[in-house]
Amino acid sequence: MSSPDRAETAAAGVVPAVSPTDGLAPPMGSRLGDGLARALQRLLVAAFFVYIVAFLLLPSAEVLVGAFRGEHGLTLRYVRELLTQRYATAFANSVELSLVTALIGGVCGLAIAYLAVSPRSPHWLRTAVTSFSGVAANFAGVPLAFAFVSTLGTMGLLTLWLQRMGFDLYATGFSLFSFSGLAVTYLYFQIPLMVIIISPAVQALRREWREAARNLGATPWQYWRYVGLPILMPSTLAAMVLLFGNAFAAYATPYALTSGNIALVPIEIGNVLSGNVMSSPQLGKALALGMIAVMALAMGAYALLQRRISRWQR
Repeated sequence: MSSPDRAETAAAGVVPAVSPTDGLAPPMGSRLGDGLARALQRLLVAAFFVYIVAFLLLPSAEVLVGAFRGEHGLTLRYVRELLTQRYATAFANSVELSLVTALIGGVCGLAIAYLAVSPRSPHWLRTAVTSFSGVAANFAGVPLAFAFVSTLGTMGLLTLWLQRMGFDLYATGFSLFSFSGLAVTYLYFQIPLMVIIISPAVQALRREWREAARNLGATPWQYWRYVGLPILMPSTLAAMVLLFGNAFAAYATPYALTSGNIALVPIEIGNVLSGNVMSSPQLGKALALGMIAVMALAMGAYALLQRRISRWQR
């Protein structure tokens, strides 16, 4: 009971005007519980920072130092090798593959998320899409490569079924073991990941905004052009940056699918770190440093875009 209420009821003679616990320290058990909660909170935060330092900052520092360290001291030899045709092609392929899958996955994931979480959509559709997205976003690596070989390989189920229907998929130039096939495989986990990330932002769109725009005479296209898309743009760009990083760092799926025939940065790092013929840990660290630089540029571009978008929203 609040103080004003207690005063009113005290005036009526129901309860005393002053509570027996007013002005007294909280019970010993309550203080002990609060102290344990704060101690546990600090312990978990400290453990999190120790985890970050041990598995992110220290390996990054080791990569930075190792990329410039040779057998006879500091050197730029391994960083200069990144400019050779082989590794430049690997970076170009990785950036192109990541951009294509991030853009297609971002657009398709945004559309699917809107259709699934829209107020007009049935509840079962939302449950089915979110459940499938949670599973498919984590389905990658060798199992995903095997699934696509069984489905879209030269002797895959869908390939043979299309041949029986009179359509030869591989006669069109498509190959699961090429760049386009790798992009299709990546989209299997990129689109569900986008659905998971962007769904909360889509759900935050208020129905009142659409109704207000409609009352002012705006068409659906004008609503999305001036209201919906500007609101969703920061979240969409952030999600695409995450998709870009997710595709850029993928290793098991392209290696299992193409056996390293398509030059990608993670595959080249694996070759120089574990290869029996061309083992070169310093070159692997230089390649990893290049990956960190590409991701830093992507995050910088995102920060600039978000600053520009924030001006539009003012």
